This record gives sequence, structure tokens and C-alpha cells, in this order.
Amino acid sequence: MKPELNLHERTLTLQRYPVRKNETLQAWDAADEYLINHVKEADITLDPARPILILNDGFGALSCWFANDGKVTTVTDSFIAKQACLANLTDNQLPEANIVDCLAELPQDPQLVLMKLPKNNRLLVWQLQQLSHRLPADCTVIAAAKARDIHTSTLKLFEKHLGETKTSLAVKKARLVFCQANPGLAQPLPAPQQWDVPEHSITLKNHANVFSSDSLDIGARLLLEHIPSGSQYQDIIDLGCGNGVIGIKAARLNPQANVVCVDESYMAAASAMMNAELNLDNPSQLTAKVNNCLDGFPAQCTDMVLCNPPFHQQAAITDHIAWQMFCDAKHVLRPSGKLIVIGNRHLGYGGKLKRLFGNVTVIAQNNKFVVYQSDK
Repeated sequence: MKPELNLHERTLTLQRYPVRKNETLQAWDAADEYLINHVKEADITLDPARPILILNDGFGALSCWFANDGKVTTVTDSFIAKQACLANLTDNQLPEANIVDCLAELPQDPQLVLMKLPKNNRLLVWQLQQLSHRLPADCTVIAAAKARDIHTSTLKLFEKHLGETKTSLAVKKARLVFCQANPGLAQPLPAPQQWDVPEHSITLKNHANVFSSDSLDIGARLLLEHIPSGSQYQDIIDLGCGNGVIGIKAARLNPQANVVCVDESYMAAASAMMNAELNLDNPSQLTAKVNNCLDGFPAQCTDMVLCNPPFHQQAAITDHIAWQMFCDAKHVLRPSGKLIVIGNRHLGYGGKLKRLFGNVTVIAQNNKFVVYQSDK
């Protein structure tokens, strides 16, 4: 896949992150192009002294395109998206952007808001309510997504939480949403959702973009029943931790262990830390880290890795993240350390683990999920 975005006699070199050989996916989509073309063709005047606010920029295409037009602030919940944005800005020799996570304060007096619609409506509502507190009357708000992902219910959320809304025609199967902010709709930001897992005596809080926001997903439910305990587990990693429920259960079963929860979502890591405070007698037993898998972790630093891998990166279905997680787990495990993985049956993780570790055991399964163990 060629990494050059060519529009309006300008070329940007854009790569996905992490960079892979023979990449088959590009770092932008038709919705990015539609946004760029609309701003250019509408001849929107931009003030270099006022912020341009960009939300949910997948790999930095929008941040790079508008970096010379104003003070770009990019808002993302993704560590991977942040690293891609930083790398692409550097590679194209563009000004730095202010990159913040979704829980951070937004800048005052933005002149333009460009949003890629998130897949999660809870995150969309959070971001619309954030914007309602910040936008001046002259601020233009334009969102973009695949046309199939913009529903009547999506537009109603814009109307309810931000202001009057209309849409564009579809171009290359993408569509734009235009919204005029109404300060009278501003409401207090919603508190994290709280719910219980009574069979494990766990109370969980979830920020808006955390997977399975109000109930325990069936994969985690199965994995919770098969977490080992023993004095040999001094260091444990919950990889792809979400709200941290697996790490919290591991910490309770192994009170002697240091538990590190790792996720690429800032909201997930923040949720895991909140939940450690709620559920552990010694909350300092658990820490949370935002990262790309286990980049930067030293070799042979842990005794057990618990892993519930994602099988998509943004809108693309892929197994490269799971493979990186398995390879990283092997790197950080001490001799005789265990990797325990939960996965949908159809994903075939058993073959990958056997190839990497030389051994794999099925320790539990139901009609949808399988729990695998591989020993180093």
C-alpha cells in the first residue's frame, strides 16, 4: 500500500502505527479526504492564532493536513493513534500538535472542530458534551464517517447534546455531519458508569470508551474462573486490560504479586486504576499503563501474562495485534512463566500459540470461547 495522500497539489506521507512491512491498509480513509476537501472547497478562513480541534484522528491524517493552518489540538483515547500522529507529523516536517486524551480539558475558543465519529456512542456523547462547554458561536463543527455508520440516532445525539444538525450527500461512501453548537444544551459531564459483578464481589466503574460498559462480557466471565494463584507469581500482567477486572481478580488471588494492567486506551487505564481503589485492600498492588502491547518492557520481568486480545484496529479486522501481544508476552515471561489467553473459537489462537511457544493447552471452553495456556 502506497503511503502518499495526494490532494489539492499537496502530498503527505502517512503510515499506520506500528509500522509493518508489506502493510495492506492505508493510514486514512474516504471520510478524512471528504473533510479535507470540504474545508478546502468551502474556503473556510482559518486564524493561525486560534485552536483547530481534531477528535479521533485515526493515524494523524487530519492533524498533519491542518498543522500549518492553526494551533492543532488532537484529542484521542488511543495511545497507538497518538504515536502515529507524532510520527507522521515528524516525517512530514510539520509543526507539533497538542495531543491530549479524552479525559483532558479542551482548549478555549476553538475556531474549527473536525471529528471522526467514534464507533462507541458513549464516547460520542461524552465528546459532544465536552464540546458544548467550550465552543464559541463562530466555531464550525464538522464530523465524518462512513455513510453506513451515520444513523438517524447518531444525528439525534448531535441535536440533543450539541445543537442543530444536518448532513451532506455521500461521497465515496462517506458522509459529513454539520452542527452548530448551542451553549444552552450544555450539561455536566456524565460520571463513569458503575455496576457490580456479584459472583466475584467486584464493583466496576467504566469511563465512556471502555469495552463492555455495563456488564461483564462472556469472555472475561470465563477467564475469571481460570486465573491461577500461587506464591510463584510475583509479577503479573493483564494485557489488554479494559476496566481491569481480570487484573483485579488476579491481584486478589495473588496478594503477594505486583499486577500491571496494560491497554492502549487512556480511558481503560484510568478505569482500571479507579477499580483498583474500589476493590483491592491494597490498591497500590495494581498499576495501569497506556502502551502499544508490551513495548519497552524488559525481558523476563513477569511470571504470568493474562490476555484478552482485540481482533480489530479501529475499523479494520486484523490479527496482527494478537500476534504482537503473544510475541511480547513470550519476551517478558520468565522461564516457566505462563501466558493465559481467552479468544473466540473461530480466531484459532491455539495454532499461533503452539507455533510460538511450542506448547498449548486448552484449560477451559464453552460454545463461543476458548481459554488457552502456553508455558515458556
